[in-house]
Amino acid sequence: MGEKLENPGACASAVDPPQIRLQLMSNPLYLSGARELVSAVAKRLGFVDEACGKIALAVDEALCNVIRHGYGRDPNRPIWVSIWPVHGCGCGGSDVHPGALKIVIEDEARQVDPAVIRSRDLEEIRPGGLGVHIIRAVMDEVKYEKRGPIGMRLTMIKRRHEEAEDDQADGARKESEGG
Repeated sequence: MGEKLENPGACASAVDPPQIRLQLMSNPLYLSGARELVSAVAKRLGFVDEACGKIALAVDEALCNVIRHGYGRDPNRPIWVSIWPVHGCGCGGSDVHPGALKIVIEDEARQVDPAVIRSRDLEEIRPGGLGVHIIRAVMDEVKYEKRGPIGMRLTMIKRRHEEAEDDQADGARKESEGG
């Protein structure tokens, strides 16, 4: 989990426009709206509730990192969140529900070498500093890269895991049957 993508555009082509593109300012006030949007889209695309929450958490951590580290808490800088359902490419899924979800977060913040983006030591007990760890643990593929002459791009892919979805569907069926 959380490994770098070899070709992040292979499943959802970089030339295909995103199905959803949200622009928000780097004001923490808007983080809940971005989380809710991402979670609702993931749910609508067939992800189980637990996966929807994890995807929203990864997006929230990534946006917080842009605001805190990239923009130095400046609340008036742009951030873009783009979402593509991923069909085919061995990800599973169906015509109705894609096999994966691709989320790209872009900014105009200061650039950093992607090789130095990492979590703090987990043995070090203190609050904060776990955003990158959480993102890599939650998402199936993660890639940080410089975005042209300015800004950064984070590409994340989360695959649907059929077994968990089948378990949730079975549980919902049993609950509706009163058992």
